[in-house]
Amino acid sequence: MVIDFIPDFQKQGGLVPAIVQDAASGEVLMLAYVNAQAWQKSLETGETHFFSRSRNKLWHKGGTSGHVQRIRSIRLDCDNDTLLFLVEQVGNAACHTGYRSCFYRELKDGVVRECAPVIFDPKEVYK
Repeated sequence: MVIDFIPDFQKQGGLVPAIVQDAASGEVLMLAYVNAQAWQKSLETGETHFFSRSRNKLWHKGGTSGHVQRIRSIRLDCDNDTLLFLVEQVGNAACHTGYRSCFYRELKDGVVRECAPVIFDPKEVYK
């Protein structure tokens, strides 16, 4: 690994935002936060790991649902404080609500609509 390719976890209280994008289509799937431990686990496993601010713990994306994200490449911004994960989204759903993308709602021309398909029923997956 390149020595200077390390997020600066000191700038934002130990967390850096991570944008997750489909490597093939370019679709933005989600935004989450990474701490040093999640960063290491992501590098070790090749799948995304994040830090849940609401649960105050590390989580493996797709660990429960099976909808994991296989990392194809990682980009780090010029300030070393934002990550971009380019991933293969296994199972086609990135959002815990069952949608393809966490960005499944759109405001366009004064109208709000759903702009991503529902892939699974979360009540069935997260029993």
